[in-house]
Amino acid sequence: MNTARNIVIVESPAKAKTINKYLGDDYFVTASFGHIRDLPSKNGSVNPDDDFAMLWEVDSDSQKRMNDIVKHLKGAEKLILSTDPDREGEAISWHLLQVLTEKKALKNIAVERVTFNEITKNAVLTAMQNPRQINQELVDAYLARRALDYLVGFNLSPVLWRKLPGARSAGRVQSVALRLITQREQEIEAFIPQEYWSIDAVVSGTQNEQFKAKLVGADNKKIQKMDIANKDDADNLVSRLKQSSLSVTEIEAKPVKRYPAPPFITSTLQQEASRKLGFAAARTMSVAQKLYEAGHITYMRTDGVTLSNDAITNVRDTIAKEFGKNYTPENPVFYKSKVKNAQEAHEAVRPTDASKNGYALGLDDEQLKLYTLIRNRTLACQMSPAVMERTTVTMHNADKSLELRTVGSVITFDGFLKLYREGLDDEADEENRRLPKITTGESLLTHDILPEQHFTEPAPRFGEASLVKKMEELGIGRPSTYASVLTVLKDRNYVKLEKGRFIPEDKGRIVTCFLEDHFKKYVEYDFTADLEEKLDIVSSGLLKWKDLLRDFWTGFKNAVDETMPLRVTHVIDRLNEVLGEHVFPPRADGQDSRLCTACNQGTLSIRLSKFGAFVGCSRHPDCAFTRSLTGDDAANGNAPACVGMTESGEEIMKKTGRFGPYLEVGKGKDAKRAGIPKHFQSHDMTESLARQLLSLPRIVGQHPETQKDIVTGFGRFGAYIAHDGVYAKLPAASDVLEIGLNHAVTLLAEKADKPASKTARKPQGKSLGMHGTKEIFVLDGRYGAYVTDGKINATLPKDIDKDSITLEQAADLIDKKSGSPAKPKKATVKKAVVKKTTVKKDKAS
Repeated sequence: MNTARNIVIVESPAKAKTINKYLGDDYFVTASFGHIRDLPSKNGSVNPDDDFAMLWEVDSDSQKRMNDIVKHLKGAEKLILSTDPDREGEAISWHLLQVLTEKKALKNIAVERVTFNEITKNAVLTAMQNPRQINQELVDAYLARRALDYLVGFNLSPVLWRKLPGARSAGRVQSVALRLITQREQEIEAFIPQEYWSIDAVVSGTQNEQFKAKLVGADNKKIQKMDIANKDDADNLVSRLKQSSLSVTEIEAKPVKRYPAPPFITSTLQQEASRKLGFAAARTMSVAQKLYEAGHITYMRTDGVTLSNDAITNVRDTIAKEFGKNYTPENPVFYKSKVKNAQEAHEAVRPTDASKNGYALGLDDEQLKLYTLIRNRTLACQMSPAVMERTTVTMHNADKSLELRTVGSVITFDGFLKLYREGLDDEADEENRRLPKITTGESLLTHDILPEQHFTEPAPRFGEASLVKKMEELGIGRPSTYASVLTVLKDRNYVKLEKGRFIPEDKGRIVTCFLEDHFKKYVEYDFTADLEEKLDIVSSGLLKWKDLLRDFWTGFKNAVDETMPLRVTHVIDRLNEVLGEHVFPPRADGQDSRLCTACNQGTLSIRLSKFGAFVGCSRHPDCAFTRSLTGDDAANGNAPACVGMTESGEEIMKKTGRFGPYLEVGKGKDAKRAGIPKHFQSHDMTESLARQLLSLPRIVGQHPETQKDIVTGFGRFGAYIAHDGVYAKLPAASDVLEIGLNHAVTLLAEKADKPASKTARKPQGKSLGMHGTKEIFVLDGRYGAYVTDGKINATLPKDIDKDSITLEQAADLIDKKSGSPAKPKKATVKKAVVKKTTVKKDKAS
């Protein structure tokens, strides 16, 4: 039993371990493992009709940790809540205090709240000397955000399930991020490239050193990007240049300073880690969390770019020591946040001690890479600016009707560039491009004229870094949410990540289309950003959090109610209209893109099923044609094709449906179909192979002992062999068509010889003892605690606690569930009396 007078609660064991090193024996540091309770995933957890009352639930694992914390508090004088210094951290402390108060565990115990931005000895000890109370305004902002997310999720998601079968849930911020990705894809698809030309001349002066000059003006008019629109225009200018003598008319040389970027905030850290290290946002935050908990960096969820005075001194001293005084500016550099709606003013993400490089800290590979990135950025932000000499040379022909220009830059002092360059390093050549020595009035020799054709390009698809940057610019979400938002979109198969770029899946397009049609206000960027701003106002105490919820709920509930009368057919018509160009692209033969390619009579339309959207024919079931949404069949290699004939002379057609490729014989309701397993999808579909797949399940022969058939086929879990109720997995998919009788009998015998204990899973729970011949366990399930004998499951009533249930009670529940009477035993009755007494003592305490 712990005997410390001061109990400190943090989120994680790693953080607890680090802090424990800095505090004396009077302190005991333990972890809550993050949030200890949340809103249950069911309707009614937030009740707008009861003034937005919120129902909180402590899960079983958190309940165990809370029981441990209650034990630690016995005999203690003070509880110190030391969770992270942001809204989530404040909320965790608030939840802990609420639950411990409900458990009556804080009698005669003082409660304090302390925060620190870095887990160093000085920061921790200073925080302990400056406690405060829980900031209710920050808690209110958390409650408002959590309620908003719940109200959107649990009211919008059922609408999607009913009106868009196969769609999954929609979140408040995730839906807006999905819209960004989808709109960008639509812009790319609608983009029409425009032709334009550029013209360079390769020239040299008296030094005979060649360099390029760009044509920038003609006939006293500046040439804009699109002005040379075609080859004829380009050829005309090229002809004039070839007939011209060029000379230098102006040289302008001036020093230019380039200043370093500010230190990292959460979003810029995610962006740079993506660009430089190839880390996904979630990976960056996971590694940063470990660095923070080990005391190596400051808190990594922040909007602030400020550095403390102590940190600036530490950084400047390190710069002077490692790079010299020339790289240390005379005065410190102070940065101000430009992030829209930046919230609680925390320090930037920086090393706790900039003088320590990553190799001295014994970090693993990922931690070393991210720590080095953070350290270099922090040092660079306080280093001297880079100084360049930028020279601009202007050239004309004799009558000055043509103007060319070239620019050269020479880095005269590298400054912060010695250590760090924001973004990728491909700008280095441009920044240090030297020009030969040239003088005004000097004649130039033209060696070559280089016309080059270009085409305008659409904005690129979003990558993780650019999407985070865009969300930050628009004020959507918070730095702490970006990683989870992107993860959710990928996990729900709304988007996919290819070559580092987000591409919306058809499911994501459909969800976005539906939301824009019926919930447009709630996926508008300005509306979402305005909501974030209001949450900030709540955290400042200038707006009541329930007033914010009332204002939101009135309009949102009306929007939800308005979708109720919608018929799925109306939704499909709208999807056909909005997604028509994407789903039904023009056909090469010029025919109607929605004409069914199978029967040439029906009209193709988007259809919805519980497995997702697909394209089907209006003549269904007479025409069973289906395909995926993306592109036309021929373009995707999915056009129906005859692969052979059956023995009776019917065509075997290979087709592609919403579940993948399949074989079909016949038409309409009487057609016979067989899916093509993945193993055979890469094979050439011959007539012989098609006949074999259509004939499955295949009879291998009769078992020599039972004279019953042994069959093979493909099931839910892959290739199998079966006989008299016994199933065995086949080693290879091809065995379904090839395995012989002797091998089949051997596999079935091996399956039968395996002990039951090796094939049956033992329940992973607490054993209560034997009831007859069966062992009874108590476990946690999706819908609460239950008891099981391995075959029958029985849910525990609310008045029975899973930690104190007896074998007799469990057996009685199972017997009632199975319909057979319980058989009490004296030994278990005696055990039950002891347990009941213990429960009463716990409740009294």
